Amino acid sequence: MGTVELTKDNFQSEVLAAKEPVLIDFWASWCGPCRMQSPIIDELAEELAGKVKVCKVNVDEQPSLALDYQIASIPTLVFMNKGVFQTRMIGLTEKQAIADYLNTLIDA
Repeated sequence: MGTVELTKDNFQSEVLAAKEPVLIDFWASWCGPCRMQSPIIDELAEELAGKVKVCKVNVDEQPSLALDYQIASIPTLVFMNKGVFQTRMIGLTEKQAIADYLNTLIDA
């Protein structure tokens, strides 16, 4: 399935109305740790396709979404379930830590 690029226009339908857990990667092209996080996020999108929706927000292109979710550092991963904020992980995060948390949302 891959990742979904979020904008203020599709955020409601892709995230808030989603039936499955949603992982949102807030990133920017100039951010070194973001570039390191990106392949991990892409792998998880493929591995968890059908169980989790994986989305990306470019904070330079969508500053209002970054502001809405109080993104002060990138990369920041935001976890949502049934349209409700669950938690966030700030900074470069290991794949297993992300997968472990997503599995708690899948089973919830």
